[in-house]
Amino acid sequence: MSDTLSQKRPWLAALLAVLATGLGHLYLRRWRRAVGWIAALVAVSVLFVDPGTVDALLAGNPVDPLTIAPIAVIGGFSVVDAYLLASAQNALARRRAATDNGELAHCPNCGKELDDDLEFCHWCSTDLEAFGESGDEIDTEDA
Repeated sequence: MSDTLSQKRPWLAALLAVLATGLGHLYLRRWRRAVGWIAALVAVSVLFVDPGTVDALLAGNPVDPLTIAPIAVIGGFSVVDAYLLASAQNALARRRAATDNGELAHCPNCGKELDDDLEFCHWCSTDLEAFGESGDEIDTEDA
């Protein structure tokens, strides 16, 4: 994985995965995982779905939904995986480690490197005063 993790939209990753298995993972720049989902889809199609049904599906002809259920299951798991992966990547970007002197080195919102002279992220305009030195958001309602 790269040094900088940017925020990715989980809903967009899921939508892309709905459109084509593996596409949501390509959006997340997880190449091997995308290839793995595509390989799983092809393997399930070859092993568990009648070739005539696949041909009819590709031709746009109506098919019995139960005959293509294995393909739908793999596609569904791919959608969920892309969504959860984007959410986890965003959480990691938000929890980016602070530098040795206790100041934030990366934005807790977008994960990009911060300018020490600014009190906000110049990439996403997040107010950094709302975050503690560890990058955790400070609850101001209880104070």
